[in-house]
Amino acid sequence: MADTIIPMTVTDQTYLAGSSWQDTVSRVLREGGIQQIVYVPDAGHAVAIRDAIADPDITDVVCTTEEEGVGVVSGAWLGGQRAALLMQSSGVGNCINMFSLLTMGGFPFLTVVTMRGEYGEFNPWQAPMGLATQNALELMGITVYRVDDPSDVEETVSAALDTAFLAGGRVAVLLGQRLIGRKKWERN
Repeated sequence: MADTIIPMTVTDQTYLAGSSWQDTVSRVLREGGIQQIVYVPDAGHAVAIRDAIADPDITDVVCTTEEEGVGVVSGAWLGGQRAALLMQSSGVGNCINMFSLLTMGGFPFLTVVTMRGEYGEFNPWQAPMGLATQNALELMGITVYRVDDPSDVEETVSAALDTAFLAGGRVAVLLGQRLIGRKKWERN
């Protein structure tokens, strides 16, 4: 009998229970005045998404594609609200053309990106965009801050909020695969 493939699991079960770094991301976004959490569902952002859904002061906006999120967070700013776009690194490639909206409109922008295609990646399809994510963001005029250690999450996300909403910049926080945990397929 052939092996049965079980859907993707995470070697570190923090996605289900939450982890200190995930809780920190969620808390710092709330404390930084984020009023809209815009996202395409992703296990790495599960805690921030769950918390946004539960918080009556935050509007959670689920998108079908990441590029929709760029327009939503820009519209939030025009409506007087701070928003953050949560996505996976593979979604950055979907947003390249929409990032021009940020430049032309002069909108502040904050995205928090869970990385794939890096350390211990089992899925070769994730590697090309994972390797290109930082360069793609920088080519589109977005400042990149990277986090690989849980002790750097609070300061980095807080600095990104200031860069976006106090300095009017466009910034992405990349949460490295060493931080978020390796994913793997399991066989029975």
